[in-house]
Amino acid sequence: MIPAPSRRTLLAGALAGLSVPVAASSAQAALASRPNFLIILADDLGWGEIGINGQKEIATPAIDRLAAEGVRFEAAYAGAPLCAPSRCSLLTGLHAGHATVRDNPDGGPQGALVEADLTFAELLQLSGYRTACIGKWGFGPELPGQPSHPNRRGFDEFYGYITHRHAHQYYPRYLWHNAGKVALTGRAYAPDLFLRQAVDFIKRPSDRPFLLYFPTNLPHAPSEVPGNAGQYKDKPWTRANRRHAAQVTLLDSYVDRLVDALRESGKAADTIVLFMSDNGPHREKGVTPGLFDSNGPFRADKRDLYEGGIRVPLIAWSPKLRSRVETRPVAYWDLLPTLADLAGVPAPDGIDGRSFRGMLHGGDGPDHDHLVWNRPRKAQAIRRGRWKAIRFAPGVAGAGPEGRIELYDLDTDLGERKDVSAERPELVSELMGLLDQSIGPDPRRPYGLRMAASGDQVTVTLVNGSAVTWRRVRLAIGLPRGRRVTSPREVAELLPGEEISATFRVPGHGMVTGSAAFRTGSRRHTFRRTYNHQRSLV
Repeated sequence: MIPAPSRRTLLAGALAGLSVPVAASSAQAALASRPNFLIILADDLGWGEIGINGQKEIATPAIDRLAAEGVRFEAAYAGAPLCAPSRCSLLTGLHAGHATVRDNPDGGPQGALVEADLTFAELLQLSGYRTACIGKWGFGPELPGQPSHPNRRGFDEFYGYITHRHAHQYYPRYLWHNAGKVALTGRAYAPDLFLRQAVDFIKRPSDRPFLLYFPTNLPHAPSEVPGNAGQYKDKPWTRANRRHAAQVTLLDSYVDRLVDALRESGKAADTIVLFMSDNGPHREKGVTPGLFDSNGPFRADKRDLYEGGIRVPLIAWSPKLRSRVETRPVAYWDLLPTLADLAGVPAPDGIDGRSFRGMLHGGDGPDHDHLVWNRPRKAQAIRRGRWKAIRFAPGVAGAGPEGRIELYDLDTDLGERKDVSAERPELVSELMGLLDQSIGPDPRRPYGLRMAASGDQVTVTLVNGSAVTWRRVRLAIGLPRGRRVTSPREVAELLPGEEISATFRVPGHGMVTGSAAFRTGSRRHTFRRTYNHQRSLV
């Protein structure tokens, strides 16, 4: 199990001026049994670019307030030091040694999710959540109906960029809305459009809980903001740095507006907000992270497997959470099982993640023996306890023809300045063995509810891809005009890895809904999936 890292002494006065409500320090009411989730994912925001982590040049009052009132994770790790694999890890619960997308495209096509991928959105959608992804998806191709499209990976609603290259355009000529392109003039600032869509989704009346995934492209390069860099316009910095700072503060204002929307709609008390970044800070198109101390006490930045590339901000906020700082490590592949745990949904088996729900209240955290990062053909890293090893491929980062391995003691060398690999050869060998064992094919088993049609027959199949037995399983189908047909057979037990099917006659065309009811322990679950009979799965 990975113990807590040494606490960093934050810059004096980092919390000065923050007003923390009494509720943040008093006993909190219990979280809702099926809370709403608002996941705000920044793009290339460094650990040190928010005030709560010591930032002095850039103002982030809203994010700092969330951190002061909620749970701040000091040792949160991204899935990778760059965009696509980190997001894949976040969505699917797999680290980049097992996940479908393990690297950004390097002169080739954009990485894509596949049918075998189960995202946290699919899991919550099955269990009755209404779901939306608004912003940067980051996977290709730019085609409707393909398996990697957000609508096929669990999101009822999608508005934004499909690929990460398109997301470099802050004033795009088009965006995607579900399966179609929306033409734009090239004069609208896309992040503002995303904010409006997100506020509308939050305020929309519904008796169902929601999951809103808000992956903005701020503050990714290029450093573009409406106007003239606002409060930073007279700073003696380069244009890129002034506008980068303005991007971060603009992102902060979006966080403030989203939380206000939760309060205005009366949903704040039943919502958990998670604020995070996909990797470390960038140094692209003229931005110099050293000016802002963007990586805090850590070495390096985006694309590197040193702590500065993968150690990222993570804040959990709810009016029902007590203010605290958590120093034990968590990783982005822990998010899927955490959301499943909070929503009361059986988590899929075979994933790398573990729920950190207990850590929201100071309880137990993920019992990881080690954490793994993988950049194919470039570098790999492993952390076990206080020890962190990085293996560079031949010719990468100055490595010779045999490659290079570095070893750091994070308890005494958080900045990874003293390589002690020569002093601990047996430990290096042991960690490399664990690293090799941790990288390989996808370890998951199928999970969920499937529907297939043949003529006037629709087959509903439930697959238990979890690690627990599902009991008293019954399948049903809802037909057009409100009719419902239930399978006459109830299965007493569906063991992990097993599946059950039932076939129903569905005359004509139209939307039909397959459902599966079952129990785990004392909890009752219902999965639902909608099918446009004799057309296509939605």
